[in-house]
Amino acid sequence: MKQLVAVCYHSINNNKNAMDKDRKIRVAITHGDTNGIGYELIFKTFADSEMLDICTPIIYGSPKVAAYHRNALDMEANFSIVNSANEATDGRVNMLPVFDEEIKVELGTPSLEAGHAAVQSLDKAITDFKDGLIDVLVTCPVNNDTLTVNGFTLPSQAKYIEDSIGEGRKGLDILINEQLRVALMTDNIALKDVADAITMEGIIEKVAILYATLRRDMRISNPRIAILALNPNAREEHPGKEESDAIIPAVTKLADAGVNAFGPYQASSLFGSGDYFAFDGVLAMYHDQ
Repeated sequence: MKQLVAVCYHSINNNKNAMDKDRKIRVAITHGDTNGIGYELIFKTFADSEMLDICTPIIYGSPKVAAYHRNALDMEANFSIVNSANEATDGRVNMLPVFDEEIKVELGTPSLEAGHAAVQSLDKAITDFKDGLIDVLVTCPVNNDTLTVNGFTLPSQAKYIEDSIGEGRKGLDILINEQLRVALMTDNIALKDVADAITMEGIIEKVAILYATLRRDMRISNPRIAILALNPNAREEHPGKEESDAIIPAVTKLADAGVNAFGPYQASSLFGSGDYFAFDGVLAMYHDQ
């Protein structure tokens, strides 16, 4: 489970009809790049039979490609083929085929064919997510350079999902392990552009998403959120421009709205001193913090 979640994007379906109390949570798992590590992650995750007590997995992939990876890895990995998500059976790893054509597997080698297979898997899972047939969408890794549709290269799986099912709402990258939940104010932009991308409104929007996620998905009733500073050695008595214009006003407005938001804190001191243990989530200004 840790291996899979560490590298995969996942999203909760808020469709009220999706959550049926009489069945386990249905987790759609796209197989990602067919020359990559997706099937290895899936097989190793569900080698622990206790995982099937938690959820019902549905792999959006190819039985033939899965069998190739299973043989190459010399692993015991059983799955049941289903024709639709509605046929998924609790207590089993379900495989929903997303294409019939033969595909060449060359492990570790990027190819447009492997990228196209990843898109086919993603499209089918997104469709079922929209229809409320699955509760959670998890995507295995892809090579972004080969993620193409009709000759157009997609920016990323996360962005593609956001555009497909977000209905104008934005997603939020959250890096998680057993001790940390760090959300990103900015990501995938040059460091020289970070300062211009930091606004009071943007910080409030990101913290609102993080706050809702901590409450809804992680069952933390009143989460405490630390907000990092951008500039080194920027303290309340000597704040930098971004702290004065955006971060401190955002913290004030969030606190006035009843959100337990605090900061800005220096990344080095918050993490180095272990003070992050006092918080349920952290908003970083850029990825490398």
